[in-house]
Amino acid sequence: MLARLSPDVRQYLLITGNYWAFTLTDGALRMLVVLHFHELGYSPLQVALLFLFYEIFGVITNLVGGWLGARIGLNRTMNIGLALQVVALSMLLVPAAWLTVVWVMAAQALSGIAKDLNKMSAKSSIKLLVPGDQQGMLFRWVAALTGSKNALKGIGFFLGGALLTWVGFAPAVAIMAGALLVVWLLSLALLKRDLGKAKSKPKFRDILSKSRAINLLSAARLFLFGARDVWFVVALPVFLATQLGWDFWKIGGFLAVWVIGYGIVQSFAPYFTGKRSGRLPDGRAAFGWAAILAVVPAVMALLMAQGQSAQVVLITGLLIFGVLFAINSSLHSYLIVSYATEDGVSLDVGFYYMANALGRLTGTVLSGWVFQVAGIGACLVISALMVTAAALISIALPRHKKEVFESAK
Repeated sequence: MLARLSPDVRQYLLITGNYWAFTLTDGALRMLVVLHFHELGYSPLQVALLFLFYEIFGVITNLVGGWLGARIGLNRTMNIGLALQVVALSMLLVPAAWLTVVWVMAAQALSGIAKDLNKMSAKSSIKLLVPGDQQGMLFRWVAALTGSKNALKGIGFFLGGALLTWVGFAPAVAIMAGALLVVWLLSLALLKRDLGKAKSKPKFRDILSKSRAINLLSAARLFLFGARDVWFVVALPVFLATQLGWDFWKIGGFLAVWVIGYGIVQSFAPYFTGKRSGRLPDGRAAFGWAAILAVVPAVMALLMAQGQSAQVVLITGLLIFGVLFAINSSLHSYLIVSYATEDGVSLDVGFYYMANALGRLTGTVLSGWVFQVAGIGACLVISALMVTAAALISIALPRHKKEVFESAK
C-alpha cells in the first residue's frame, strides 16, 4: 500500500507512525510513573522531581538536537530517539529495590532526550515535505501530526493506568519496550536517509536563533506550556486521587479522554483560526486566542475559592481549557514551521522546542511544589498569569496583511 503513494506522502506517514508509537509509550510511561510512585508513598514534590531530568534534558536536547539533525539528517535523530526510549524503558525493568529516585530520574533523563529528538525530527520533517508556497497545506499537515500525536498521548495515559492495574509496573514497561523495539527496526529500514540534512554544515554556535519572530514565539511557547503543566502534570492527578478518591482507572481514563479530545481539536485548529475566513493565522491570532485562554484558569481558581464543587469546577474547566489550549498550541506549531528557514529547518524548530521544554520543566516543578505548599487553587492562579504573559508577548509577533489558504489543496 505504501509503495503506491508518492514518496513525500509515504515519508510523512512513516514519520507520523514513528511519532505515534513513541508518543503512546511516552504517555503511558508518564502515567505509570506518577501513579506507581505516588502509591509507594512519594510526596507530590518528589513525584515532580522524578521528571526533573526528563524536562532538563529536553531543554538541552532541543538545542543540540536541532544542530545535530541539520548535520546528520532527521532520519538519524528520529531513530536515535526511538532507540534511547527503548533503553530508558529497559532501565525500569530492574528489581523493585533498585528503583531509587536517582535511578528513575536517570531513566527519565534518557526518555526526555529520546522524546525531544523524536518530536523535533517529526516537526522539522514536515517543512521539507510541503512546497514553500502552500502554507495552507503546511498548516493542515502540522495540525494533523500534532493533533494525532496528542490523541495517542491520551490513549497512552489510559494505557498506563490500565496496564498498572492489569499486570503491574514491570510487565507494563516490558510490553512497551518490546513494541517500540519493533518500530525502531522498521524505521531503520524504511525512513529516507538524507531527510533534513543541511546543504552547508551549521556551526555549533548556530543553535541559538537569530530570528526575532522565532525568539518571541519561543518565549510565548515557554509560558503557554508552563501554564498547562503547572496544574496538569502532578497537581491534578494527585488531587483527584487524594482529595476526590478517584482510583487509577478513573484518573487514567479521564486524563486520556481529555488529551484525546485535545488532540482532535488540534487536528481541526485550521478551521477555528482562519480557514473559514480564508486567512492564515499570525501574531494577532496568537494574542487573541491566548487572551481568551487566560480567563479559564482564573475563573476556575475564583470558583474554587468561593467554595464551589472542586469536582465540577475541575472537570468543566479542564474541558474548556483543553479546547482553547489545543487551538493555541496548534497555532504555535504552525507558526514555528512557517517562520523556520528551509535549509537547516531543525535548528529553528529545535530552538523553539527548547523553550517548549523549558516551559514544561518550569510547570512540572511548580506543579509539585505549589500544590504541596498551597493547593491546586494556587496552581490555577499561576497558570492564568503564565498564559497572560504568553498573550502579551504574542502582541509583538509579525502580522501579515493577507495570506490566504490554498483552495482544497
